[in-house]
Amino acid sequence: MSETSNEESFSKLPEGSKGERQDEKIYFEYSASLRIFGIIADLDGITHRLGVMPTHTHRQGDRRGPTSTPYKHDMWSYTAPVKNTESLHVHIDALWNTLREHRQFLLQLKHPLTVDAFLTYSSNCDHAGVEIPYQSLEMFRELQIPFGLSIIVV
Repeated sequence: MSETSNEESFSKLPEGSKGERQDEKIYFEYSASLRIFGIIADLDGITHRLGVMPTHTHRQGDRRGPTSTPYKHDMWSYTAPVKNTESLHVHIDALWNTLREHRQFLLQLKHPLTVDAFLTYSSNCDHAGVEIPYQSLEMFRELQIPFGLSIIVV
């Protein structure tokens, strides 16, 4: 099932659906990030080799906030610069278009590090889905990583 549009206004949500008001505007948001994590000796080296600035990095032991648990590993992450209202396949395609020429380097990093794609689908609608064209799945095959999707319904 694919969403009809990224934003629709429904006058009535089905019985048992999420949403506090019957006229609540339905939204869908997406993102796609490449993550490299483990014990990374040179975060700047990854940046240099991939030719893009990470959108997030952290070191083992760093904390997200003063009361949060310390990170268990180093991480370098790059999120595709796409509006979060664009369909998920647009995010995936933008990510792969940026990284495709670095396929061999990313495959080499997989031993000893972990390389994956972190995809998110967020909505206030609990009865929708997402459809990905087969062409947008190339990155997962080429990098030999699973297609996983974090689904957040609020």
